[in-house]
Amino acid sequence: MTDTEFKAWWLEKTDIGQTANQRMIREADLMDGDVVIDVAYSSVNFKDGLAMTGKSPIARRYPMIPGIDLVGTVRSSSHPGFKAGDVVLQNGFGLSETHMGGYAERARVNGDWLVHLPEGISMAQAAAIGTAGYTAMLCVMRLEAAGITPDKGDILVTGAAGGVGSVAIALLAKLGYTVVASTGRAEEADYLTALGATSIVDRAELSEPGRPFAKPRWAGAVDSVGSITLANVLAQTHYDGAVAACGLAQGADLP
Repeated sequence: MTDTEFKAWWLEKTDIGQTANQRMIREADLMDGDVVIDVAYSSVNFKDGLAMTGKSPIARRYPMIPGIDLVGTVRSSSHPGFKAGDVVLQNGFGLSETHMGGYAERARVNGDWLVHLPEGISMAQAAAIGTAGYTAMLCVMRLEAAGITPDKGDILVTGAAGGVGSVAIALLAKLGYTVVASTGRAEEADYLTALGATSIVDRAELSEPGRPFAKPRWAGAVDSVGSITLANVLAQTHYDGAVAACGLAQGADLP
């Protein structure tokens, strides 16, 4: 390996479908950008799984490097906001879709997409929070923007033991909300209550077709499942309630 080569996961489109291989590439193989980053971490997300397997059309151009977020150290920069040695992170902005992402030892991106790593948090911690944690925080902020305060009633979190669900429970509990966690595995109950959930709902109650209007049970929800589950969550949300929907684990439909 020379100084100008580094490892990357490389997605290509062939006559028989998408291929994913680890290979050595050079900076010249990367896309345009004004900041080059030595990548330390990139989280593993549900969306990354879809991108790597090609089971969903996440990548919209080829070749592509997957990885929808990254954290690392600036190697070189012509952007006024960043200099060599800065520790930065990026989430979204087309990573692994229209711009090569974080599953490589090096990335070149637009500096406008980056933020400096906040003081008091390590690169490993930022990566552990990752896209899932970022999404959970956005969901909580949307519930707050919709006027869903702790006194309004219970907040349901579906896919509760997943990345989004786990962080959402912890955030909501810390903010004083009463959290109901939906899971299909009874052995996760202790974990979820340790995060701050006050009660557990079997996901089977929500994953089968139900009535379009049902008895109201919660003031709001964070849903990472979609499909029939989301339909049931909506049907059981109080009037003037709100649901922050962010995932498609059960399906992309909303029956």
